[in-house]
Amino acid sequence: MPQIAFTSQLQRFTETPELRTSAATLREALDAAFDANPRLRHYILDEQGHLRQHVVVFIAGRRVADRETLGDALAPDDKVYVLQALTGG
Repeated sequence: MPQIAFTSQLQRFTETPELRTSAATLREALDAAFDANPRLRHYILDEQGHLRQHVVVFIAGRRVADRETLGDALAPDDKVYVLQALTGG
């Protein structure tokens, strides 16, 4: 089953469950994490349900392509990492 994990930066604000899910898409995997902690949704998605500007998600080492519908497919052994992107100079 795919595994989803969140970086420690997000743990400063809310619980970030690491879990395995039978999700077939990134959207389904994130929804499973939001079911475990509904407060997490606000930190990951904007009001339209898209990834926030400063959130980056990697699936099996590849940056997700679909930041709006989150329809990237997950393979059974994929690891999904959700992190806050750092900006600035």
